[in-house]
Amino acid sequence: MTSQVAKSWLSKRTLLVIFGLLCIVSTVIFFKVFRRDPVTNDAAKAVSAAKPIKVPDDLLQQLDEELARKHDTQEASAKAGEHPLDSVLELARDALSTMRESVDDYSGRMIKRERIKGVLGSESQMEFKIRTRRETDGKITRPLSAYLKFVEPKSARGREVIWTEGANGNKLTGHEGGYFNLVRVELDPKGMIAMLDSKYPITEIGLTRLVEKLIEKGERDRLVGPCEVQIIEDQRVGDRVCRLVQVTHPQPDPRYDFYIAQIFIDTERVIPLRYAAFLWPKVVGGEPLLEEEYTYLDVKLNVGLTDSDFDPDNSAYNFP
Repeated sequence: MTSQVAKSWLSKRTLLVIFGLLCIVSTVIFFKVFRRDPVTNDAAKAVSAAKPIKVPDDLLQQLDEELARKHDTQEASAKAGEHPLDSVLELARDALSTMRESVDDYSGRMIKRERIKGVLGSESQMEFKIRTRRETDGKITRPLSAYLKFVEPKSARGREVIWTEGANGNKLTGHEGGYFNLVRVELDPKGMIAMLDSKYPITEIGLTRLVEKLIEKGERDRLVGPCEVQIIEDQRVGDRVCRLVQVTHPQPDPRYDFYIAQIFIDTERVIPLRYAAFLWPKVVGGEPLLEEEYTYLDVKLNVGLTDSDFDPDNSAYNFP
């Protein structure tokens, strides 16, 4: 009898999970096919330079000539001599070291927009809490943890997601908002459902990981050839004063991920508050195409997050 009750309970739970997954998929499909979220541009309102700052034509010509001249020996030249990215990489490494040593956690609001499979999606806004990873002697003593609550677009409003590195089989726990908030689901963070409308998995989340990836890109691009680097002071992200680093690759090259990249660095706290990447225009003289942008607002450092902030059973959350 007990065995039959257990099987019945498991069967009901399995049906609920399947129903929850169907709710997530059907919600996304409905809003994509039948109802489009309004196009917003809140990130542009929050920053002082939402579009690339134009590089003078004479400087672009100079860079083109340099690129052609070094075509056969560019990798050797980059290794042997100074590169425009060297100072930026030094700045990024210093920032990464500071963040790893002094930032335990942070909270705020993120606005993101991504081009996925060639299609630029609408803006997403979410509140976040992130606790950083700590390692001692090569072992993780505090795993990376993340909590997200979606605010926009309307199709995702109320969705909550929690993920802690290595816990729960490394799966994320989430639920939909509104009428679809019927069941919590556990998903592979890199699986198809979890990756709907996302370019990167939640495992890549966080300011520290952003800086790490920028360093990886910079070290790779340094070996490919010359570029233009502009550093512009007194820029703004929200109410924070920032230094803008803008990197331009004048010539299209499949080895580059972008035509122009912008990194806004908080001048006082030395943390990145915005990253935006643009592709080459489709026509000469056209507007660069936005590939991805991530803007961090109202960021508060070391707020004292605890395990309960990453617990779906936290009474402040709305997990079913």
